[in-house]
Amino acid sequence: MRSERTIVGLVGAVQFVNIVDFMMVMPMGPDFARGLGVDMDKIGIVAGAYTLAAAVTGLVLSPILDRFDRRLALAVCMGGLALGTVAGGFAVGLGSLVAARVVAGAFGGPATSVAMSIVADAVPPERRGRAMGAVMGAFSVASVLGVPAGLWLSDAAGWRAPFFVLAAVGAMIATAAIALLPPLRGHLAAEVERPRLRLLLVRAVVWLSLSATALVTLSAFTIIPNLSAFIQFNMGWPREGLPYLYMVGGGLSFLALRLFGAVADRLGAVPVFFGGTAALIVVGVAWFGVVPAAAPVWLCFPATMVAMSARNVAYQALLSRVAAPSERAAFQSLNSAVQHAGSSVAAFLGSLVLGVSGSGALVGMPALGLWALCFAIPVPFLLAEVGRRLAAGGADRVAP
Repeated sequence: MRSERTIVGLVGAVQFVNIVDFMMVMPMGPDFARGLGVDMDKIGIVAGAYTLAAAVTGLVLSPILDRFDRRLALAVCMGGLALGTVAGGFAVGLGSLVAARVVAGAFGGPATSVAMSIVADAVPPERRGRAMGAVMGAFSVASVLGVPAGLWLSDAAGWRAPFFVLAAVGAMIATAAIALLPPLRGHLAAEVERPRLRLLLVRAVVWLSLSATALVTLSAFTIIPNLSAFIQFNMGWPREGLPYLYMVGGGLSFLALRLFGAVADRLGAVPVFFGGTAALIVVGVAWFGVVPAAAPVWLCFPATMVAMSARNVAYQALLSRVAAPSERAAFQSLNSAVQHAGSSVAAFLGSLVLGVSGSGALVGMPALGLWALCFAIPVPFLLAEVGRRLAAGGADRVAP
């Protein structure tokens, strides 16, 4: 069996490709919108198509993912993701781009579920916060390297080029990961009789966890798909400076994930999540409040990424304890489905709330920011109850 560090590193590399594939579409939104003649306020629909497809496949595959070698499942998902990404580069209009993102999401969503299940299988609960922080560091690396590289490549070779390059990189990393990962079948022997999906859905802690996932996602993705356009056209941040902004934010986010992952292992996930939520509320009020010009982009953007990193690593560390090994991919797939459904709803909500002024600025961002804060506030209390129930019933326990 490979060491924990090797497995976490390989899964992190796979996650890097998956996250860049999802993330780069949002800051590149104004680029492909101009190239395809799409209105700026429709950018959220492209992101929503990916997440809606990921939600549907998550629900469909949840009952069966735990029946397969996790390495094989990861290979299939990454192959499909690469195909969907290539198709995005050949889009000729909004409809074909949305269709390509549907294919990418249909495979990218389950890839995340399988990846998180691999880490949870390989790393015991007492070290899982650090491991989740390391894997989720792929988000920060994607921000520091992947997204800026996509933006620069879009400038140099057109908006289609990042899709083609990322598909090629994804195929290489996925091949390396599959070659180096050992067979991952330990969960198949965990129980003689496989737990059924309905046994997950009758447990209150599962429903509390899924509810927290929905609200965490809604609070983030009402804002994230529209952030690039808001920064450029409302706040006056230059397009050529956008990659550097993502590099700084991603670098700080990477450090935050490592720091808060260790803190979550020591103090517990719930206090870290409370702190991250409080920070996010403060930044949200400053950025989307009455006088948004008083909140500089160079301060608010990195602060938003750090606050979200604190929330995410604590949330993932806690939810990794909800399911037993033999049902872990099923739970993660359900959780991913809810997450992507929430992202889709949030993206479409943004397209309904926002408009575009004659100068190209987004109209309605303060209202959208208020929606995000309303979604964020209940989550720490839901996770506190999840933590209480897990402490009472034991980590990774199957029984209700």
